[in-house]
Amino acid sequence: MLKKILLFVLILFLAPLLFGFLFISFSPQFGGKSSPEQLLEFEKLDHYSDGKFHNLQATEMGMDLAKAIKLLPEFFKNDPARKPDFDIPIVKIDSLELLNSSSTKLFWFGHSAFLLQIDGKNILLDPMFGKVPSPHPWLGNPRFFEELPIEIEELPVIDMILFSHDHYDHLDYESVKKLAGKTKQFVVPLGVGAHLEAWGIEKARITELDWWEDFKVQDISLIFTPSRHFSGRGLNNRFSTLWGSWVIIGEEEKLFFSGDGGYGPHFQEIGNRFGPFDFAMLECGQYNENWKEIHMMPEETALAALDLKAKEFMPIHWGAFSLAMHSWTDPVERVLAKSQELGLKIRVPKIGSMIEIKEESQPELYPWWINPDLVDLSDFQERKASIF
Repeated sequence: MLKKILLFVLILFLAPLLFGFLFISFSPQFGGKSSPEQLLEFEKLDHYSDGKFHNLQATEMGMDLAKAIKLLPEFFKNDPARKPDFDIPIVKIDSLELLNSSSTKLFWFGHSAFLLQIDGKNILLDPMFGKVPSPHPWLGNPRFFEELPIEIEELPVIDMILFSHDHYDHLDYESVKKLAGKTKQFVVPLGVGAHLEAWGIEKARITELDWWEDFKVQDISLIFTPSRHFSGRGLNNRFSTLWGSWVIIGEEEKLFFSGDGGYGPHFQEIGNRFGPFDFAMLECGQYNENWKEIHMMPEETALAALDLKAKEFMPIHWGAFSLAMHSWTDPVERVLAKSQELGLKIRVPKIGSMIEIKEESQPELYPWWINPDLVDLSDFQERKASIF
């Protein structure tokens, strides 16, 4: 009887380990690996050594194993402030509205996902359209809203998809599989192409770029620029692919898309090289003092807009998922206050609404993130008057 009990306990202990090993080994979610030939090319770069890419600036990840274990209860704490307590308003996108676009427009899907229409091209930025930003639904918090502004099947033909890095809340396996049949070209950081190839994307449709390299399509220039972050989709491949931001230059407009990353001098360098920008989409969410060098605080988001010489900017990386311990509205509230202090022009559109880059009259800043049934909006109206 004792032997049977010990055997049962052993099986209970080993079964999760076996399941985890098999899941990591065979699940397509984890992507692919760069070829030996690619790794030899990476070794020639000044920001790659010992099998890893490196940030331009010394960067502390800020979370050793002991601290991570200590913070686990906080991560899984059932804090109602971390998600909306009402149905946030989602603007539905009519597929006909996306045809024959003549002006430069953006449509935000929440978090960091956008559809950009510029110079007759449809470009997706970090299109994470999945429900949970993790390799398995059990391992993450679901999206704040059930339906997207428009379903993938209703999107027009996509000329290019740009990815900033390979984390699950930016590069989503299910989204890539659904978009593959209607996308002409994928433009990605070094090493990320291996994931796409593992998911069935032909190598001919993938362009990989290093920092400061560019890719041109007719009159549109895409420049992959540095950020202060990291990469990795598995337990042992952190820093194995590159991460970064995007400069998008059309016939008339210049846009900047930050991807993820901490604050640093790279923003000023990008602003000096390519600014001023007509519009900048800047990370503002999922931050914490424990990892402040790889995710900006909201006040730093506003400073980055200043460094980039952005005429307008928009806080992103919030509004869809809870990946940190702050309240879900903390990013927008803090960045609005700092923008007011610095005299910066900011937009906080509803998810799904059309953002026209050079429209003469700017839309009113409406606090859609506040539950109108619970909060008096008069205080916000006073602050809005001073912001604009």
